Amino acid sequence: MAEEFRPKIITYVCNWCTYAGADLAGTSRMEYPADIRMVKFPCTGRIDPEMVMMAFEQGADAVWISGCHPGDCHYNTGNYYARRRWTIYRKQLEFMGFDLRRIKFTWISAAEGRKFSDEVAKYVGEVRELGPFKQFHEILPEKVS
Repeated sequence: MAEEFRPKIITYVCNWCTYAGADLAGTSRMEYPADIRMVKFPCTGRIDPEMVMMAFEQGADAVWISGCHPGDCHYNTGNYYARRRWTIYRKQLEFMGFDLRRIKFTWISAAEGRKFSDEVAKYVGEVRELGPFKQFHEILPEKVS
């Protein structure tokens, strides 16, 4: 019997909101799939689009970026920069023919542990349906493990 596909989802999160929401989900013992690898940043405004491509180059099946709700950034405008950067980057990726379902962008506050666990479960299900990401495997087989 074939083993169920377990996606590798790299999750870039804001330290102050989404990471704290994930912590709340964990301490509240909410269940969600363990298919995400979380990387904590001080602010989503510090996440460079190049890091998204590096995640795929390293073998990720999807990337999820999440931070403070607009207007609630601990650094005042970081999430606005992230939102603006994502809007431009999304258009570039779409132009290049990239499957945009493999990148997710959300806002989750520190008090939204349930939302965090629900979003993880939902996105893991979506990525499982998409299957493994093979685009970089075909282009750069020697770099992807």
